[in-house]
Amino acid sequence: MPDTPSASTQAPLALSSSMQDYLKVIWTSQEWDDTPISSKALADRFGVTPSTVSEALKKLAAQGLVDHRRYGAVTLTASGRTAALAMVRRHRLVETFLVEYLGYAWDEVHDEAEVLEHAVSDDFVERLAERLGHPEFDPHGDPIPTADGRLPALDARRLVDVEAPADLVVVRVSDDDPALLRHLVELGLVLGVRVHLVERHDFAGTLAVRIEGRTLDVGHVAAAAIFVSAA
Repeated sequence: MPDTPSASTQAPLALSSSMQDYLKVIWTSQEWDDTPISSKALADRFGVTPSTVSEALKKLAAQGLVDHRRYGAVTLTASGRTAALAMVRRHRLVETFLVEYLGYAWDEVHDEAEVLEHAVSDDFVERLAERLGHPEFDPHGDPIPTADGRLPALDARRLVDVEAPADLVVVRVSDDDPALLRHLVELGLVLGVRVHLVERHDFAGTLAVRIEGRTLDVGHVAAAAIFVSAA
């Protein structure tokens, strides 16, 4: 997604936790894919009814934070993007703190951060960033927005989209599924590891990859959650 400068990423105080979550999910759904998210996809993501999503979007639209047509795609306005990035910044800084200071594993931090990101003040977030040394990426390799809404550059693409053969390095892993994260740890597919994509077995839905002398078959589902750059 393009890096567009914005105002401070402080979260609007008038927004409830659930409204902040909607903005964050709308933004993260397009972080690596420019296709706008639908209200149905939001309902599936939050496990709520379409009518619940519709009411939430009406409230966000009334505050000038989203654009939404009935049964159509949902997009953020400039103000909505600023508010969403504030929550993304909070979430990813909290995850980083939990891993670096409290010893959490990378598959444990997402749900914890979902709660804590709403409980801390803007001042706490900025002090946390300073204590962590203003990191650019969180434990999963996700870019952390700066306080003024800028994103560090990350030239990466999904492993599932790469043509073989290729020498690669893992730079980001989706944190949506803790079980998948644990599986990737078992395979050795963690941040910074070098991977040689040997060949694609698209008919079988797998990729053959070599890691530290071992050749593994990685399914398309897992490969879609792994982001790589040229080694």
